[in-house]
Amino acid sequence: MKTYLRILSFARPYADFVPLYFVYTILGIFFGIANFSLVIPLLNVLFGVEGNEPLPTVAPAFELSLDYVTGTFNYYFGQVVASKGRMGALGFVCGVIVVSVFFSNLFRYLSLRLVARVRARVIRQLRAALYQNVTRLPLGYFSSTRKGDMMSRFTSDVQEVETSVINTLQSVVREPLTIFFMFAVLFSMSVRLTLFTLILLPISGGLIAGVSKRLRQHAKTSQSTLGTMLSVIDETLGGMRVIKAFNAEPYITGKFHEQNDQYTKTQRRIDNTRDLASPFSEFAGVMVVAGLLYYGGSLVLSGTAGLSPASFITYIILFSQILVPAKALSSSFSNIQRGLVAGERVLSIVDTEPSIQDKPGAETLPNFRHEIEFRDVAFSYGGDDARNVLEGINLTVTKGKTVALVGPSGGGKSTLADLVPRFYDVTEGQIRIDGHDLRDCTVHSVREQMGIVTQESILFNDTIFNNIRFNKLDATEAEVIEAAKIANAHEFIVAAPEGYQTMIGDRGARLSGGQRQRLSIARAILRNPPILILDEATSALDTESEKLVQEALTRLMANRTSLVIAHRLSTVQHADEIVVLQHGRIVERGTHDELLLRPDGLYARLSRMQNNPALA
Repeated sequence: MKTYLRILSFARPYADFVPLYFVYTILGIFFGIANFSLVIPLLNVLFGVEGNEPLPTVAPAFELSLDYVTGTFNYYFGQVVASKGRMGALGFVCGVIVVSVFFSNLFRYLSLRLVARVRARVIRQLRAALYQNVTRLPLGYFSSTRKGDMMSRFTSDVQEVETSVINTLQSVVREPLTIFFMFAVLFSMSVRLTLFTLILLPISGGLIAGVSKRLRQHAKTSQSTLGTMLSVIDETLGGMRVIKAFNAEPYITGKFHEQNDQYTKTQRRIDNTRDLASPFSEFAGVMVVAGLLYYGGSLVLSGTAGLSPASFITYIILFSQILVPAKALSSSFSNIQRGLVAGERVLSIVDTEPSIQDKPGAETLPNFRHEIEFRDVAFSYGGDDARNVLEGINLTVTKGKTVALVGPSGGGKSTLADLVPRFYDVTEGQIRIDGHDLRDCTVHSVREQMGIVTQESILFNDTIFNNIRFNKLDATEAEVIEAAKIANAHEFIVAAPEGYQTMIGDRGARLSGGQRQRLSIARAILRNPPILILDEATSALDTESEKLVQEALTRLMANRTSLVIAHRLSTVQHADEIVVLQHGRIVERGTHDELLLRPDGLYARLSRMQNNPALA
């Protein structure tokens, strides 16, 4: 129930629809019950049977009660009988039935329109909240989460919430009200018979509870399996080249079939369990109706029922109509279980608090003027293996200088660079910019002063123009072209079919690696940040592309403070300082020439390995 109400909370403010919805629903129920109540006078007219009491000759005084409604109808019915006879009365009853059915369906339609508005608002707000919180989550969250499972929550889980939760709102609200008002009418007709019929409620209640529990368990397995299957699909589409190169189609197909079969089996269990609820509740209801016919019929035949034959037939018809909302309510509760599981999966992400966020009273980082300082920095990714991947880092990067981070893979170079834009926060120690601890500053103001070019060029399925001016939408065309020229990208751009308005495909698939990297550099140049972080920006390029990209990087780094990560030592020989990291610690530091003077040092050994592996 808590999850259900939480999902509906996304439709706020409730004042927009709740009052009208209840008005429309209650009016629809009123006219719906009136349709069947008119059976009594209709039967009396057809078979010439007079009621137990004479029809009133004076209209009753207004009051909010069932007696006023029936009394008013009987008054006008009596007037018609007296003035127009039985044929006139028959036409009057039929006309009232038509009007009643019209209003019953009109108000039902109006209530459905309101539910449609609620559904649209809930799904829009829920998906927006999910997307907004995903963009706020730290990088560490995505390294431990399957992308397919995340996509499953955006698509199938949100769709399941709409189908199983919001679409059943009509039943969850309308059907209990319908049952309540119908029982009120039945009690007014015969307390004795109505008490006998209440045996149906515990039967249906027990059935619904048992089915709901089983459905909830199956739904959790189903949604989890679907997320895993989507992850396999995502990996297949992203790694198709490797799959074909290694003839791994049988292996990857086997993984997919395993998840697909498991999902199918779980779905079949869900359908079988859900489909059991409706027929069983209907069978139980028919059993009660049969018992009611026997019990009530015996009372009518013996003359102790207190009901005329027409009233008893109407009573049976009204009670049989309770089975319709009871069956709908049973099906709704069964269907809701799967939606609630999907809702919990979505809300688990919505409720996830980012580990990197502004502290209360965080200040805006002033413009960079002097230095970046790492003071006794240590860092651990946490989790089960909480060992430090960085330990005892003390380093100062002066404004306008280029500091290169080199060393073996796994030494902590990228992790150290990720701490500067607060992709992660330090576990121990401090990172200070001009004396300001980054954790005391807003994340936005910290990243606003940084430009990042990574080994993998992250581009978007948009035009070249929009990719360069990413997050700087006020940039003019001249500024974009100038940034492209500095990045050595202008020539290949103007040679493209539509120039700067050329679509580059998913992740820039229509461009070469060097072209993608130069667009990334152009994007960083346009932003004009005072601090640059270059993470293996040329390691994946061929010689010609590397030359063009290196020229662009040199222009980009001019008069800027740069933190450069490189495996190719030739690209950082002119750095103002080279810091050698191994096992998360700084083991050497100095200029290229100074470090080569230490023949037993790690940097010198790495340099020999790259220049002539035989000498290593």
